[in-house]
Amino acid sequence: MEDNNKKVSIIMSVYNAHNTIGNAIESILNQTYDNIELLILNDKSNDNTQKIIETFDSKKIKVFKNKKNLGLTKSLNILINNSEGEYIARQDADDVSFKDRLEKQIKLLEDKNLDFCTSRAKIKQTNKTIPRFSNYFSPYLVSKFKNPFIHGTLLIKKSSLLNIGLYDEKFYYAQDYKLFIDMLQNNYKFEIIKHPLYLLNMKNNLSEKFSLEQNYYADCVRKGMIPNKS
Repeated sequence: MEDNNKKVSIIMSVYNAHNTIGNAIESILNQTYDNIELLILNDKSNDNTQKIIETFDSKKIKVFKNKKNLGLTKSLNILINNSEGEYIARQDADDVSFKDRLEKQIKLLEDKNLDFCTSRAKIKQTNKTIPRFSNYFSPYLVSKFKNPFIHGTLLIKKSSLLNIGLYDEKFYYAQDYKLFIDMLQNNYKFEIIKHPLYLLNMKNNLSEKFSLEQNYYADCVRKGMIPNKS
């Protein structure tokens, strides 16, 4: 088990994921990198999500509850503001991190003094690896075409995240796209790890379920516009 003094805060916002959240939590608790805290925010779920969360008895887990559904963007910012780690890692409640994910990401950031990194991922339903390419993407290419980063695989220095003002709460959807554009425009150093470190569950994927809304907000990112939807 990797021993390191720098704590990683893994942030997970969850809404109605009782079928998958157990595996997601286990994948974080089983990480080879040991100095972690897992912050889970239940965004007013109306299924058995909370009961599943409460079956885990670990000092590494901190649980928060929203009194009303706030959505992913605001929930992630709440978790970041309650985190103690020097690094922030994302984890979605319906996905699974491979056990050496954090160990490999931390080593990369520290060895190369990067601001953030992501990795490629395997799609659970097809076993396909995405994104297709993992080389450097310029801000221009990212802004004009498609977000090549897998949000759930993000690991970033907390100081770098605070420096750009966290997630932009004007973006209810495509908040990850906006965050990555903000980071690239601030010349943050990054890499996409070629080896997949994450299993992505595309069933009931938020981007697929709300594709029209997602496309609108993503288009706002590309055009540098402020969304006129709340």
